[in-house]
Amino acid sequence: MKVLWSELFPLEFKNRLEENPVVYFPLGLCEPHGQISAFGLDMFKAEEICKQVAEKNGGVLAPSQSYHIHESGPSAKWLEEQIGEMNPHMTSVSPSAFFYFFLYQLRAFYNAGFKKIVILSGHAGAHKKDLKKVSGLFSDYFDIPIWYGTDAELVEEQGMTGDHAGKYEISMLMYIRPELVDLSTIKQEIYKDNGKRFALDTSALEASAAYGKQIVESCVSSLLFIVQDMKNMKVVPSVEMLSYQDIERLWNYILQRNVKWACLQPRGDQLKVSDKSRWKHAEYTELK
Repeated sequence: MKVLWSELFPLEFKNRLEENPVVYFPLGLCEPHGQISAFGLDMFKAEEICKQVAEKNGGVLAPSQSYHIHESGPSAKWLEEQIGEMNPHMTSVSPSAFFYFFLYQLRAFYNAGFKKIVILSGHAGAHKKDLKKVSGLFSDYFDIPIWYGTDAELVEEQGMTGDHAGKYEISMLMYIRPELVDLSTIKQEIYKDNGKRFALDTSALEASAAYGKQIVESCVSSLLFIVQDMKNMKVVPSVEMLSYQDIERLWNYILQRNVKWACLQPRGDQLKVSDKSRWKHAEYTELK
């Protein structure tokens, strides 16, 4: 079944839109997940969950975005501790760049005719709370229901605890893309010049494809429930397309709000980033 926006013909798109005008938007990041797995783990899990939900529930799977927020605020110290001064080969962008472009992506969904937006991120962190705020502001401003969350949030009530490159995440990748996990490469951790553990959690070797299957199926079940529940939400029919000026007004409104964004500064309990660290530059950031 074709559900990807990029693969649909115009009439196929219109039919899926008419049947269920919901769009699924997977978010991820290319970042280190140890020596044993591929950089794109976050993206692959978000895509797979959204794809399965679109196949079961209807709607359209939007092109994925594998550029995300990292480095800033709480992430700076985490990176210093987990990566050190190695090049992490990440696709990270600043919060300002991400939030601003994020609003324009939501505009594209609105203008394409979708009545509900589901955003699933495979990459979590302090920005998770901030993106819920930004999504909520767009939703309120333009009267369109939006759900934003992470895969780990979908299964936390089932007792499955999310992690970074540990049993939880590595299991998911083992199930979704088994060719992108190679446990034998853990021996590369002995080499100083390649990042050693490279942000791998100590529980990673407990991972299994069977557990990954269980996690993915639970995520799909939870997201299906959320999407089906969204059918009861009030939708105000859109009459006109949103203009660039509409988004600029919302962005200026966001900049003027007296909000403490979680991803712009360290948590109160965090140690300072070392002055000579490559991550010092983003320890304190601001929206522009």
